[in-house]
Parts: sequence; structure tokens; C-alpha cells
Amino acid sequence: MREGYTTGACATAATKAALLALITGMKQTEATIMLPIGREVTFPVAACEVHLHVASATVIKDGGDDPDVTHGASIVATVSWTEEGIHIDGGEGVGRVTKPGLPVPIGEAAINPVPRQMMTEVARQLLTKYGVTCGVSIVISVPNGEEMAKKTLNGRLGIMGGISILGTRGIVVPFSTSAYRASIVRALEVAVACGCDHVVVTTGGRSEHYAMKQYSHLPQEAFIEMGDFVGFTLKQCKRLGIKKVSLVGMMGKFSKVAQGVMMVHSKSAPVDFHFLARIAEQCGAPTHMIEAVKQANTASQVGDMMYEAGYMSFFDLLCDYCCQHALREVGGGMTVETTMYTLKGQLLGKAVRSDGTDEINRDRG
Repeated sequence: MREGYTTGACATAATKAALLALITGMKQTEATIMLPIGREVTFPVAACEVHLHVASATVIKDGGDDPDVTHGASIVATVSWTEEGIHIDGGEGVGRVTKPGLPVPIGEAAINPVPRQMMTEVARQLLTKYGVTCGVSIVISVPNGEEMAKKTLNGRLGIMGGISILGTRGIVVPFSTSAYRASIVRALEVAVACGCDHVVVTTGGRSEHYAMKQYSHLPQEAFIEMGDFVGFTLKQCKRLGIKKVSLVGMMGKFSKVAQGVMMVHSKSAPVDFHFLARIAEQCGAPTHMIEAVKQANTASQVGDMMYEAGYMSFFDLLCDYCCQHALREVGGGMTVETTMYTLKGQLLGKAVRSDGTDEINRDRG
């Protein structure tokens, strides 16, 4: 399956082309950038305009073999000189954050931290290379982005006026494909062939990194990236006779598993904030906090609330619900353990269940 590229990667390529055009006075036809995953990629530049104090470049978003609403969108970077520093903002078609709970502060353009870092680094490299001593303003625009955003969750998240510029890896891996499922099956079969009766399944690269530290005694073959395919992976583990499955992930996706959702992609099911509020109530949270959970914007925001208020049993209970639903999904016959981390690797909660037994582990080291 053909991978695509994130809006963040496209915005970075457009930024490089526009800034290079502004510095050299020459229109650019392509831009090569380094993706966060360490891969160098060259993007064609669909349009480039350069004037004395401002330049712009356009890169067309390619979603690969699993395009979303932004596939084919024009990602435009407009750069101009400033007195000092590197300033990044959103223009037409890029949303603006109006609610808490997102990685971007209220009032700022919905350009996530990794794309911001990518654009900043590209700009810094070019300014240094060409000996430019003044600063630069970078504005990312997406014509028709406001219409595109109506087909996303942005409105519910409080991102108004356009799409978000996203991407932590730079690439878009095809979603819900037989190829991805087949890769999970192959990885599990290799684990079993290597003698593993305990596997650790994670929702992504970051959670896998934390899992490898937690289960350092297990061989590399025991670690499987399941992505969003929680139910599918658990059933394959059961089919292959694996005795113990450890789920490792973060608040966003595991809050869905805890409510019984076994396909945790953002398109599959919304977070049930009333469910999270009931768990908060079980933990003894006060009424005002329970109401705040119901009105929350994201699962991560709920996690931050509970963590800051010291209700750590909230995360243990979430993990226990994950174990219960996992066992129900496969009809029992194995031990399921769930561990939840923050984005930065702080252990939040842990639980383990076998048929008819349960254990909540409150030791966070």
C-alpha cells in the first residue's frame, strides 16, 4: 500500500520552497525535507511566487492509498521578512483553537507542535546557510480548508475556521487495510515461532518505546504494533494460543477500549465523556469535577484533570475496564494486562485480569 504525507510535512516542504525563493529570488519547483521518522523526501512544488519582501509556495497534499478529506488540498506557505525570530501562524483555511485540552494553546492556529518544530528547523537551517540575520514570518494557508473542516471532528474539538496542520511522523499509513492486518498476523506468528507466550501490543511507536522499557525482559519479537486494531489483534492472539497479552497505550485510545470500542481510530467512535464521568465518580471525584469531565474537549484533557487533582485510581479503573472488555472480546482463555502512559512516558495506571480474577496495580514506581 502506498503511504501518503501529513499536512505538517506538506507545510514544511512549502515553507522551505517559499523561504528559499525569498532568499535567492528564484522560483522553486521542488523541496526536499527530512521527515520526523528520519526519511528524506522530495515534494514537487505546484506553484511558487516571489517578490521583494514576500514569497509563497504551494504543495499538494497526497494522502496515499487511504486519502482523507485533505487529500488533494493545496498547502500554501507565505513567508516574509521580520526584524527577528521565526514566527509561525495560520492563514485562510487553517483552524484556530478555541477550547482547552489540545496541544496548541487557545487562540493560536491549529498547527501542532511537531509540524511547528519541523518548519522552525527548516527556516533556521536556511537562514544560517545563507547568512540571513533578520527574522521570518511563516503563514500556512489551505484554500477551501474551512469547508474541508466541516467533514472532520475539528468543530467538536473547538478548532474553528479550518483544518489542522498535523503529523508526528510525516507519513500517513493507510488505515483499515488488509495489508496492515496481515502485518499484525505475521508479527504475531513470528513471536509464537520464537517461543513467546506473552506478547506486548501497543497503539504506536511511542507507546512501544515505553513498553520495551517496562518489559525489558521480553525479546524484541514479543512487541507488536497493533495501531488501531485492538479487537482484531486480541482475536489473533487467542487463535495462536498466546497465554498473556499486555496492552500498552495512552489516554486517548485506551479511553475508547475501556468503553468497549475495539477499533480505536478517531473515525470509528467518539469518546464517551459521560462514561469517563462515571469512572471519575467511582474514584470519589467531587461533583464539579464530574461535570467538568462531561464537558471536556478530549480524553487527554480528562486525564490531565484527574492527574492534577491526584485521582490516580481513575487510571487504574480505566485499565481494568480495558482488561474486562478485552477478555469479553476473545471469550476469555488468556490473561490480559493493561498499562497506560502519558505522552511523556509517565506511568498513569495498570491492571491485569484473567478469567474470574482481577488485580489493580497501584505501584507507579
